[in-house]
Amino acid sequence: MHVPVEQVHTYFSGLQARIVAGLEALEGAAFGSDAWTRTEGGGGLTRYCEDGAVFERAGVLFSHVQGHTLPPSASAHRPDLAGRSWEAMGVSMVLHPRNPHVPTTHMNVRMFVAHGTKPEPDVFWFGGGLDLTPYYLVEADARHFHQVCHDAVSPYGDDKYPQYKAWCDDYFKLKHRQETRGVGGLFFDDLNVPDFDTSFALTQSVGDCFLAAYVPIVQARQNTAYGERERAFQAYRRGRYVEFNLVYDRGTLFGLQSGGRTESILLSMPPMAQWRYSWTPEPGSPEAALSAYLTPRTWL
Repeated sequence: MHVPVEQVHTYFSGLQARIVAGLEALEGAAFGSDAWTRTEGGGGLTRYCEDGAVFERAGVLFSHVQGHTLPPSASAHRPDLAGRSWEAMGVSMVLHPRNPHVPTTHMNVRMFVAHGTKPEPDVFWFGGGLDLTPYYLVEADARHFHQVCHDAVSPYGDDKYPQYKAWCDDYFKLKHRQETRGVGGLFFDDLNVPDFDTSFALTQSVGDCFLAAYVPIVQARQNTAYGERERAFQAYRRGRYVEFNLVYDRGTLFGLQSGGRTESILLSMPPMAQWRYSWTPEPGSPEAALSAYLTPRTWL
């Protein structure tokens, strides 16, 4: 089949605009805008907030890039596609709030196309997901986040939420720490069955659910009082976020291997993070409470 690339492009660019509008309403200020082009083909638009009142750093990125030969991270699971020309597009975002009581969050929806030469068809796959990384967790927030995730994918089968939740728990895991990055959400990749239309529709449902999943949490927690202790713990936990992004994240690896725009790829990093040698929170403290949630559990 020939993949309708422009249809997907239109959806992803519109999704970026809708999400940014929702986040600007929370921030009370406009996000910056930085359009860029890529020498080998394509480009994107980076929308961002730096040092805001609500978001200490926020990046909502749209990209649509092309290349002549698939990079290793994209063809590792499909060696038969090595050497094909390709296109990759999607929306990727990471939000690092200022208030430690507001969780960090990530969302990504994307499509890869490995172009065939006649009579070979195009080969496509979708991927994406969203997850929540709290510092001081309110269990009701995690349940809300997971309920919205569940409702987004359940029309495509009762198996989708438990499958994608488990995949998220497994993917967003710091194996060297034996802990999950946060409280999870959804993750899926290599989706191309039963057909293009269904795969695209599920991906749209995941992208469209983000604001409903996250905005109420920000509204409920953004005015919670905090001090230097909470900010210090936030910086410590942000260090784990950096570790995951640089060691395990496939999107980061793909972007760097494919000659992507470094400034945009690394916009996912927190503006401030900290590592402490052999430090553990005081038993019974609010900071120690987080460790109980850094292992997969049922939220619904």
